[in-house]
Amino acid sequence: MTEDQEAELEEQADDVEEAAADEDAEEAEGLQNGAFVEIDYTAYTADGDQLVDTTDPDVAEEEGVDDQGQEFKPRTIVLGEGHIFDGVEEALVGSEVGDSGTVTIPAEEAFGEYDADDVQTVSAEKIDEDDRYPGANVQVDGQQGYISTIIGGRARVDFNHPLAGEDVEYEYEILDEVDDREQQAAGLFEMYLGMEPDLWIETDEVEEEVPVEPDEDDEDAEPEFETETVEKETVYLEATPQMTMNQQWMMGKQQIGQQIIDQIGVDRVIVQETIDGMGMGGMGGMMGGMGGMGDEDIEAALEDADIDADEIVDELEGADE
Repeated sequence: MTEDQEAELEEQADDVEEAAADEDAEEAEGLQNGAFVEIDYTAYTADGDQLVDTTDPDVAEEEGVDDQGQEFKPRTIVLGEGHIFDGVEEALVGSEVGDSGTVTIPAEEAFGEYDADDVQTVSAEKIDEDDRYPGANVQVDGQQGYISTIIGGRARVDFNHPLAGEDVEYEYEILDEVDDREQQAAGLFEMYLGMEPDLWIETDEVEEEVPVEPDEDDEDAEPEFETETVEKETVYLEATPQMTMNQQWMMGKQQIGQQIIDQIGVDRVIVQETIDGMGMGGMGGMMGGMGGMGDEDIEAALEDADIDADEIVDELEGADE
């Protein structure tokens, strides 16, 4: 068989695969990977003893976790992006808005099987003195764990996830498919940060330097650039003090921003911080707000107040003696 014949056969095989993929896409029904969906769910360990996660404020109140600074309400996720356990995602794909169900996630696919080798005895000196008690969450040598027992100068630390070895049962309901891109972005930020920021999407004209194609005949030509006006679709985000101090945002703003860019299909994310005036005039310095005044200004102020500067100096010198 000649090279041309092999190439033709490969091209025909590619065409068949592409046609099959198109046919599968046409036949697919219901929600598919890439869809933004709003869901309600509650997850307990399979024995029902421990709450794992919930979007229901009533459940949060019943379990006594409603005072943790988290807002309990429906969550927006993107199917196929790993925003929820694979077993739940698989149940959601192909479903319709309004569908509900229950999925059990086995321990190995949830928080892992319990590993006895991950329980270690360490010196209590490695643990902050305030955390030396059973049940305390601690970090030892870069590993997160909790103290199971502590006797004398030795602590038994369990580095397994607290829910390791537990099957997890998810009860879910698909509330809506989210098509509005601003709502999509807000939902993702809320999922990542636990708070919904004020944001909007605009298309801006931006000047940027772009490379110029070099002359093919000039092999030694230096790279050249020219200024070009381009359109950039931008998610604008109003930063609040709460967001600025959010640990997830402080540690991973670059990654979170890139996720928003990729999943919403915008060019960039711009975070804006607004500082409002407090209507209190200039900031006061020392001497009751006269900071920044020159010597002559201070003397004039003392005269206006009918205060003898020499008397003040004499009193201060007397105090030093």
